[in-house]
Amino acid sequence: MGNPFQDQLLKAGLVNEKQVNKAKHEKRISNKQKKHSNTTDTTSKIKQELAADKKRNQELNRQLNKEKQQWERLAQVKQLIEQNRLDKDDRGEAYNFVDENKIKRIYVSDEIADQLSRGQVAIVKLGINYEVVPVKVARQIASRDKKTVLVLHEKES
Repeated sequence: MGNPFQDQLLKAGLVNEKQVNKAKHEKRISNKQKKHSNTTDTTSKIKQELAADKKRNQELNRQLNKEKQQWERLAQVKQLIEQNRLDKDDRGEAYNFVDENKIKRIYVSDEIADQLSRGQVAIVKLGINYEVVPVKVARQIASRDKKTVLVLHEKES
């Protein structure tokens, strides 16, 4: 026998061989169950961690997609302004407007100043500069980024 305590109990006659074998068998079964439960606990922890990682990755991907769409909209706005801006006239008439609670001034020809007041053209912001674009383009820009369009006089019906 492998256990000296069991051997002593057998010699003393307190237990018989059948009881010793039954105790060994129960011990072996309980050890197997402990190993199996540890494996199950570890597996469930791993599954929980993987699920948490997946959820975190999905959230990060959603945020990255949102930022990417914002950058794409800003790039479209910039492209629309650069392709459709009208010429400014530094010797022309000063046209005053408000940008972030500050009065700004842009010099335009008399014709463009008249078109600004009638709502045929608009003033938009490109970086730190201001550009004049046709009203159709200004509406396209406003659909992508409303803060970029600074002056757009709507025609009254």
